[in-house]
Amino acid sequence: MRKIDQLFAEYGESHQNHTNEMIHWICVPLIFWSILGFISLIPSPHYCVQYFGCISIVSIVAVLLVTIFYFRLSWRIAVITILIMSLMEHLVYFINVKFEHQSWIFFVVVFVLSWIGQFYGHKVEGKKPSFLKDLQFLLIGPIWLLHFILKKIGLKY
Repeated sequence: MRKIDQLFAEYGESHQNHTNEMIHWICVPLIFWSILGFISLIPSPHYCVQYFGCISIVSIVAVLLVTIFYFRLSWRIAVITILIMSLMEHLVYFINVKFEHQSWIFFVVVFVLSWIGQFYGHKVEGKKPSFLKDLQFLLIGPIWLLHFILKKIGLKY
């Protein structure tokens, strides 16, 4: 069994309850996105692309590190997550421009409410979150959701 399949199976053990799964479909992407938002607020030079916006060098490094982690598991997952993270970064840029110096409040609210949802889902499930056992599961959650989409449309991961 491939490592990615082992990680998905282990992650899935504490995500059997339908309510918990539905909460994860909402909260995991929001947590991931809000973390990208926090990273974007770290002072650093920015790289700007016409029609896309600007991304900080720190954000680029974070996206690259996450992509390397995913690439070690599946090159297809890594490529798709680069596209997803690019779209998320575009939305982060929009929030940063729209709310200027208060965007951090927006990211904090999304982050906190999403974690409350996550812990509520695990309370319903009756099992602890996987990341309490192994921190790498914080990065497995988003691609665990992605693998369901890929299976649904018939793409191998």
